[in-house]
Amino acid sequence: MGTPVTRRRPDPAAALAQYRRRADCYDLEVAPFEAVREQAIQALDLRPGATVLDVGCGTGLSLPLLRRRIGAGGHIIGIEQSPDMLAKARQRVREQRWDHVRLVCAPAAAARIDGRADAALFHLVHDVLRDDDAIANVLRHLKPGARVVASGLRWAPAWLWPANAFVMMAALYSVTSLEGLARPWDKLAPWLDRFALRDVLGGAMFIASGRRRAAPTGG
Repeated sequence: MGTPVTRRRPDPAAALAQYRRRADCYDLEVAPFEAVREQAIQALDLRPGATVLDVGCGTGLSLPLLRRRIGAGGHIIGIEQSPDMLAKARQRVREQRWDHVRLVCAPAAAARIDGRADAALFHLVHDVLRDDDAIANVLRHLKPGARVVASGLRWAPAWLWPANAFVMMAALYSVTSLEGLARPWDKLAPWLDRFALRDVLGGAMFIASGRRRAAPTGG
């Protein structure tokens, strides 16, 4: 089990080691929270034929839900820096014989993305959401007005200690820095119009959504 320390920035090397250990059991670990994934993808409001970026796609758990909404004519670009996790996603794609799914093994900040997409999903990717370069690289490859949804862990109000105990335990497995857990969406929000925030699981998780603006606030 990886333990996040009080570093101010995510640690890519620690994240790779963390997900190398988790790759074989990841799907089982996150199974209790799949309802949040489904709600996040529903909030993307995808249409048939759309192109969607799945940022930090992991083992590809979001792929069938996304493909169901965009249809065989849509495209998915999955971005994942962990080769171990991405190998599971590639196997999933092969077994389902899905066309129009491109998987990119690279950090979100450096991923080469062709064209401009209609939507982007950031699900359970706290480290990515704390990386300005990663957010900029992804959002610059979206069309103006593209739908963006982020979901993941967050600190609940202090008095909700059971929720925060859950957040801490989950963070031990899934993040390399606790920085920003009070407002994980705050680096993404300036890029979005119609920003909306919803607490889920008793305030221990969130779903943030909006539409990609022409330029981030102040940029």
